[in-house]
Formats: sequence, structure tokens, C-alpha cells
Amino acid sequence: MNSLHIPGTAKTPAVDFTDGALEISGKSIPENSIEFYQPLYDWLDQYGQQAAKSTILKVRLEYFNTSSSKCLLDVFRKLEAIQKSGKSQVSVTWMYEEEDEDMMEAGEDYCEIVGLPFTIEKIKEG
Repeated sequence: MNSLHIPGTAKTPAVDFTDGALEISGKSIPENSIEFYQPLYDWLDQYGQQAAKSTILKVRLEYFNTSSSKCLLDVFRKLEAIQKSGKSQVSVTWMYEEEDEDMMEAGEDYCEIVGLPFTIEKIKEG
């Protein structure tokens, strides 16, 4: 399976999806969130056909806007479907900087909404 690598910009997160190891990091405030996230959806649809036994998504966002929050939920839903299919054990590590309570709460909210194991991990700034 091909990897998906999208370099981060001032408005879009860096994306690094390889077999079983997925990462989204940076800021997510694109002009058109659906357009930006569509390649991630497409990759996950293909990945779901031949997923690794274990899949870990690491999310380390500094900030995301409302439209990105819906797109992130769609990413989690696709991973949830992969887990339900029995093809992969999926888990999410949601990382936030220790002073960023809003980002911590966002991770907790996703944890409650999505049927995936979440680890909420505080990281030191700097």
C-alpha cells in the first residue's frame, strides 16, 4: 500500500500515513476542509481493504477550525469502520500541549463520540 505524505503549511496539517502508522500534526484551518481531507478519506478507504493488524493514529494539532473538526470526525469514523471489520486493532493517541485545555477537551470529546480506544497525552511545550 502506498503511503500518503502531505507537507504541513501555515493553514494545513502535515499528514504522514503509512501502513499501520498514521499521523496528523500542525494547524488545520484550510480554506476548504473537505477538499484538503478528501485524500485522507480516499487513502483510508483503500487501507481498510488490507489494513495492518495494528493501526495507530497520532493527532498532534495546535489548532483546528470548526469545519476541520467535522473532517477529523470523519477520519475517526473511517478508522472505526476498519476496526469493526476486524481487519485491524485501531487506537488513537491525541496529543496536546500541557497549557492547552481546549485541545485536551477536544480529544476527550472525540473519545466520547467515537468507538475507538483513545489515549489523551499531555506533551511539554517547547
